[in-house]
Amino acid sequence: MGILEVKNVGKRFGGLQALNDVNLSVAENTCHAIIGPNGAGKSTLLNVFVGKLIPDTGSVMFDGQSVLGRKPFEINQMGISRVFQTPEIFSDLTVMENMMIPVFAKRDGAFRMHAIEGMMSEKDIVEKAEAMLEDMGLADKRGMQASSMSRGDKRRLEIAMCLSQEPRLLLLDEPTAGMARADTNNTIDLLKQIKEERDITIAIIEHDMHVVFSLADRITVLAQGTPLVEDHPENIKGHPKVREAYLGEAA
Repeated sequence: MGILEVKNVGKRFGGLQALNDVNLSVAENTCHAIIGPNGAGKSTLLNVFVGKLIPDTGSVMFDGQSVLGRKPFEINQMGISRVFQTPEIFSDLTVMENMMIPVFAKRDGAFRMHAIEGMMSEKDIVEKAEAMLEDMGLADKRGMQASSMSRGDKRRLEIAMCLSQEPRLLLLDEPTAGMARADTNNTIDLLKQIKEERDITIAIIEHDMHVVFSLADRITVLAQGTPLVEDHPENIKGHPKVREAYLGEAA
């Protein structure tokens, strides 16, 4: 049984069946990719995982507990963190201030923006934030305003902020979207490092097949809201159903 178990999930928006009888099992301490052509239902499924959408049918269990009906912050407290397609950071704050916010929230369970100044005097918050920036290769940018960072470094900072919450499941929504190839490769290397060094499971939605085949232990292919095939990466590339979904070829 996986750490994330999705059974018979369906979601309709008016006349559109966005998800149709989706079954998915994500094994602990693996990287599971969810791929498919545009409109396949990938983002809808991810939004179900984090509580932004409630499915019409089915169940979603994380470590034996249902996530359905819980608010996003409650799901985060269960041990699930999400990295968005566009980096979700505080652009007008420094890298260090960004890093301290989730560290503080993890310790105290809440955060107030006016508390940033006071956090600088809290040794445990500062030390943990600095250690995370060091791990993520951002220590030399601690005083930089986040808005002036490259897209790749913004993504690195967002991942660091998520990891400071000590999640067991990290959800990545097209983490390399809009990146130059060098930043993409750096992000792949970072995620490989995270996967190897931390007790964490990764589920990733990604269009870039270079990223998918560099990271995934297992791949689920969606098309029109329905899972077509789930298998190891080496069996996915030439699978006739996958070729049909992406290229319109006859199976």
